[in-house]
Formats: sequence, C-alpha cells, structure tokens
Amino acid sequence: MPSESELQEVNIHSRMEKVDRKILIMSGKGGVGKSTVTVNLANALLDKGFTVGVLDTDIHGPNIPKMFGCEGAILQSTEDGSSILPVCPRPGLKVVSMSFALNDPDQAIIFRGPMKIGVIKQFLADVEWGTLDYLLIDSPPGTGDEQLAVCQSVPDLSGCILVTTPQQVAILDAKKSVNFARQLNADVIGIIENMSYLICPDCGKHIAVFGKDGGKNLCKEMNIPLLGEIPMELGLQQDEDLGVNWLEENPESESAKAFKAIADHIHSTVKFKHTPYEPSFSSCSPSACASCTANCSSKKS
Repeated sequence: MPSESELQEVNIHSRMEKVDRKILIMSGKGGVGKSTVTVNLANALLDKGFTVGVLDTDIHGPNIPKMFGCEGAILQSTEDGSSILPVCPRPGLKVVSMSFALNDPDQAIIFRGPMKIGVIKQFLADVEWGTLDYLLIDSPPGTGDEQLAVCQSVPDLSGCILVTTPQQVAILDAKKSVNFARQLNADVIGIIENMSYLICPDCGKHIAVFGKDGGKNLCKEMNIPLLGEIPMELGLQQDEDLGVNWLEENPESESAKAFKAIADHIHSTVKFKHTPYEPSFSSCSPSACASCTANCSSKKS
C-alpha cells in the first residue's frame, strides 16, 4: 500500500488544487521587511475582494501572527482530527504559523532541517485551506531548507517574489535568491524594493537612507520586473507591532498606495496554473484505495 510520504503528497496536491495562485515571498538577507511586505500585500489583495491564505514558514521566528493581530491564537482541528483549521483574523484571510502551536511565545524552536521540512509539509497537507485566490508563503531569509521545501512540495507554484532594500549588501544576497529560484525552475515574478526612502514627517522630503536605485539596477541586470518601491513611513512599525491594518488606517499614505499598486500588478500578470495530478504508487491494494483520496487510474472500485 502507499507509504506515508506518498499519501502526504496526495494530500498536498488535493489541498493545493483549490488554491489559484501560490506565491513564495523570500529574501536573500534578513531585516529587509519581507514579512511586512507579505502582510501588507495580503491586506491589499483582501481589500480587492480576494480570499487569501498566509503560510508562515519562518519556523524559528514566526512573526506573521503579531502583524495580523492574532498572536496567541491556537491551532484547532476538525472533529474527526483529519484536518488542521487555520486562524482567521479577518473575513477572507486564513493564517497558519508555528507560533499557533506554542504555549509560550518566548519559547525557542530548536529544529534541525528535516524537522522544519516536516512541519512545512504537514501545514501544506493537513491544513484545511479550502478554496483560495492566493496563498502567500512567507519564508525566512536565505536559500535553505524552508525555501527548498516549498519549491519542491507545492504543486504549480506560481513563482517567487523577492524583497530587498536598495543597500548593496542586500542586493548581493538578493542575486543569490534569484539564482536559487532559477536553479529550481521557479518563476521569478519580480522584485519589491522595500525601505526605498524615508519620508520626513516634518518636510515630506525623501531621504535615501539605504542608497538609491539598488532594486532598479538589480532588475535591469537580472532581467526581472521591478514590482514596486515601498517607502519608510513613521507609524507603519507601530501599527505592525499592534497588529493594526496599515492600509485600512492610512489608505492615502505613499506606502499604502504602493502596496495596492503592486497587488494590482501581481493579479494582472500572475496567471493560474494547474497540472493534472495522477500519483504513481509503488504498490496498491483494495484496502489502501478505500482510504485514498487520489483519483488515479489504478483506483479500485
């Protein structure tokens, strides 16, 4: 009969078939505001009427729940225990994070690579995501186990969005993320330059704190679209710490307008991809088929 890993693969495909667009959001360097981009992009898509799931694959530093204002929530399961139920901070939004599995928010998660990969696959296979327009997958910095698990496990991945700042040390690491995606044959949807400039709260002047045109030059060099430039604005950090929706509270801010424009661009350019899936198990038996959800040609009636 099918092995546990084969059945998990079937479940992943079954869950992900109901999701139109699956996007991995990653960065080469830490501290560039990748989770900020994920949360605000999710809110921008929600405001346009789309249903959105957010999977936080940063196992060691899961901050997405705090930014959505649902820190402290605990994952629940269905009555029969067959599925994990995501947390729903607002209508149309479903969030899953390792943070929801911790009794103590200050608890350190000490996992080796295989355990992290196992958690990510379990979230993909066992969470009742339901029907979604978008699944945004937030990842930790770098090109390691978490990103590899997503690229190798998520069927019909729409592609990757890379987040950087204009600073050259961030650009250097962003190039590695581009090459990572290309090596794994994952589409690079584009680059978002975060912290492009600081808007002075007194005079409104744009101050290039981390340099200028780093993201734009990287896109030209790597032949990748620049999705947008996000400014730094006072108040955004406070709203994130409080779990407040920045786009709702400050819809006319430059950063809010930039996030909305990026959401529009993504929806107009990222197309739904679907490849019919038929598992190939090493062996099957009538008893195995009875509990299997796969619609394969070898299924016993």
